[in-house]
Amino acid sequence: MIRENIRDVLEQIERAKASSGRQEEKTELIVVSKTQPVDRIMEAYEAGIRDFGENKVQELTDKYEQMPKDIRWHMIGHLQRNKVKYLIGRTALIHSVDSFRLAQEIHRESLKAGLVTDILIEVNVSGEESKFGVPPEEAAALAEAAAALSHVRVRGLMTIAPYVSDPEKTREYFRLLKKLSVDIIQKNIDNVSMEILSMGMTNDYIVAVEEGSTHVRVGTGIFGMRSLDASFQ
Repeated sequence: MIRENIRDVLEQIERAKASSGRQEEKTELIVVSKTQPVDRIMEAYEAGIRDFGENKVQELTDKYEQMPKDIRWHMIGHLQRNKVKYLIGRTALIHSVDSFRLAQEIHRESLKAGLVTDILIEVNVSGEESKFGVPPEEAAALAEAAAALSHVRVRGLMTIAPYVSDPEKTREYFRLLKKLSVDIIQKNIDNVSMEILSMGMTNDYIVAVEEGSTHVRVGTGIFGMRSLDASFQ
């Protein structure tokens, strides 16, 4: 079932790209593996997936130790500064940088490890109080400040649209993030690229791809509804 679900999602991505004239552009599927046990994640791995997303540091680091080392782990959840040190060298991309202090901590720990860490600026496009991320009007300033840190590389933006029953209603938020990325590109900030737009989840990834997403984060659409007592042993 996992293999079939992956195939279906990839086909939907390709259809969405075709319908919006993005056939030549690349859109990566990040399989959200939070709370999933290793054996189920390995089914996705064996189906060809190498990008997996986690929202808890402990879970990511535990799975990192247990699973093949060619996996690209993505930190997609809210990140506390005191947990940063556990991620450096284990993550391909941190999607959820929402403050300069967090960027500074990533820089400090990356410097210690002799690495440069790729990050995205998380933007709260909807203005919902329950969501993390900087307001759209502050994203460029945060990107520019983070860009001055030698061991951090700003690769783009991330957002989480409101959950709504009609995915079409998320389109305005994805368009806003895309426009924001274009505005930042025009500022020509050193050490900042906007090559990544991480937007779209199980409920709305098709709309997100149509609006320019380069990385979609799909969990339930691959694994089904998560069990509340799932372990990752």
